Amino acid sequence: MLCKVRNFLLKDALLLVIGGDIYLIMEICYRGYSHWSMFILGGVCFLGLGYINRFLSWETPLVLQMLIGMLLITALEFITGMIVNVHFGWEVWDYSQKPFNLFGQICLSSSIGWYFLSAVGIVLDDYLRCWIFEEEQPRYYLFHKKPKTRSGSRGGI
Repeated sequence: MLCKVRNFLLKDALLLVIGGDIYLIMEICYRGYSHWSMFILGGVCFLGLGYINRFLSWETPLVLQMLIGMLLITALEFITGMIVNVHFGWEVWDYSQKPFNLFGQICLSSSIGWYFLSAVGIVLDDYLRCWIFEEEQPRYYLFHKKPKTRSGSRGGI
């Protein structure tokens, strides 16, 4: 039992570091700089995206997984922003000049970006788990799983 818990924690720690590093690199490429708190936020978001397929079946449409990912990342961004920007005053980011923002911590345009980026995170996490930890081979359905047709059925009219 202890070995399983240790392996579980080591997997999550490695994935958190990978996700945090990827997010830092993306942000530096996009903005030209980042902040150490974004390593933590990026890693936690990456773990969260990975847990989508731990709780939902593989038949869950990818577009629904992306929506869940977007909501998760937006919520984590809001919580982190309220802590690091509002409470501590670190001014890591400020969306107050963007339309449809909430307290300058989240905005609609960023959430839309998270929707599309969540697909990358979901798929990357699944394949890393498959390649590194020999977990189940990922499979995706963009909108819904195609129903099986009976043998000999023409499936048409």
